[in-house]
Amino acid sequence: MARTTYVLALVLVAIAAGTVAQRKNAMTLDEKVKTLQDWLYKRPILSMNTDRWKNLVQMGPKNYSMIVMFTALSAGVNCPICKPAYDEFYVLANSFRYTYPELKSVYFAVVDYEEAPDIFQSLNLNTAPVLYHFPAKGQKKRQDQMDFQRYGIDADAMARFVQERTDVNIRILRPPNYAGPAVIMLLAMLVLGLLYMRRNNLEFLYNRTCWALICLGIVFAFMSGQMWNHIRSPPLIMTNPQTRETSFIHGSTQFQLVAETYIVALLYAAVTCGMIMLNDAADAEKGDNGKRRVFVFLGLGLVVVFFSLLISVFRAKYSGYPYSFLFH
Repeated sequence: MARTTYVLALVLVAIAAGTVAQRKNAMTLDEKVKTLQDWLYKRPILSMNTDRWKNLVQMGPKNYSMIVMFTALSAGVNCPICKPAYDEFYVLANSFRYTYPELKSVYFAVVDYEEAPDIFQSLNLNTAPVLYHFPAKGQKKRQDQMDFQRYGIDADAMARFVQERTDVNIRILRPPNYAGPAVIMLLAMLVLGLLYMRRNNLEFLYNRTCWALICLGIVFAFMSGQMWNHIRSPPLIMTNPQTRETSFIHGSTQFQLVAETYIVALLYAAVTCGMIMLNDAADAEKGDNGKRRVFVFLGLGLVVVFFSLLISVFRAKYSGYPYSFLFH
């Protein structure tokens, strides 16, 4: 009995010593704000490890809010949406730094799974990316998590989330991108050069079929999401690390793959070809009745089959969509 009491006393002494050491190592409020401000002057986002997390987020005192993104940027984790979400989060934090460099009430941080998995485990997080607001006082509430599925992952949506939680209005400032105007200028110079070389033979400019194909190509590119690919730079395909299955269609409404863009564009093109065949078959002046009948069946088959595939792609991305045609 005496030995048990002695061991219990040693344990209590060790716990007390650890508590005293933790209090000695704890940072004061001025030290925390100074650390966060010094980091803010260098980079807009604080990269969290376990020690910083305990001192700057978990432990008091605090008079500032922390907007923390939990992500997994490592290539081995295979999180295709983490990189574009982090890029938008960086734009948000950088806009805050230029707008409110001395505000000292809101700071932005990121926790990467590879660098601090214990933080993920302490919050019971098994998905990424996740955006949390840790208020200046009290514990994090459930509504302090941003719903990416509902609001999207762009910086403007994150800015609205921050304003609702902290009353800080952040105007998003994006760096200028000169690649687009440069490409357009080069393309215009190329077109003008071709027109100058063929200045004596410009009948093709009056060809309606040529202009129709150009317009259809532009329409297919925009309807399939090519501009989204240009902005977000998604991967071509996605491979599941557990099952090793390759996916060409992403199962989320907030993300798409490059292969998915090509597939959707081809499906729209096939449906358009079917509609053109049906339209030509209705013209009594084009060909004999046998040829027109063939056009009717081919056009109808293209429209039915490829429109059904389009609905299937839509069902794959929007879970719970109740309608289908030929394919499920």
